[in-house]
Amino acid sequence: MQNKILNWQIVGGFFIIFFGSFLHFLFEFSGNFPPVGAISAVNESVWEHLKLGFWPLVFFGIIEYKYIKKDTQNFFLSKFLSAILIVTIIIVFFYSYTAIIGDNILFLDIFSFVLSVFVSQTVSYKLLTTSNFSKNINYLSMLGISLLGILFIIFTYFPPQIPLFQDSLTGLYGIA
Repeated sequence: MQNKILNWQIVGGFFIIFFGSFLHFLFEFSGNFPPVGAISAVNESVWEHLKLGFWPLVFFGIIEYKYIKKDTQNFFLSKFLSAILIVTIIIVFFYSYTAIIGDNILFLDIFSFVLSVFVSQTVSYKLLTTSNFSKNINYLSMLGISLLGILFIIFTYFPPQIPLFQDSLTGLYGIA
């Protein structure tokens, strides 16, 4: 059972990295079609780059659930905490290193994405193979994943006017 879950987390990590990289360019490839912006990066803000980890995690989780749901009862908790970790690590890493260096560096941005996926998948594995939490925790986790997804969609089209949502190249917010 643990090998099966480990394999799913490894494959999931690669899926998140590769599909997330594709999502970075999908909005532009679509001719800036607004509905595509709900799941892909619409600009170069930190917020939009968080979607590159979140949506692939969710999409892979939908597939993964079918195959490992009988092997764990912590599935939704593990995916919710994974999503929170991806978002948190990217934000903390980006703002920490840019505060020190004074500018962003593409290599470090990519590294933070890969690091966040590695950490999140490792934590996911630990949670999926540990003793079970209450069903209420998993229900709350499903709610948390849904809320995050809704926020990603809403803030793509109606972003708050704070630096997290500001395109670093144009200074604009959301879909320009």
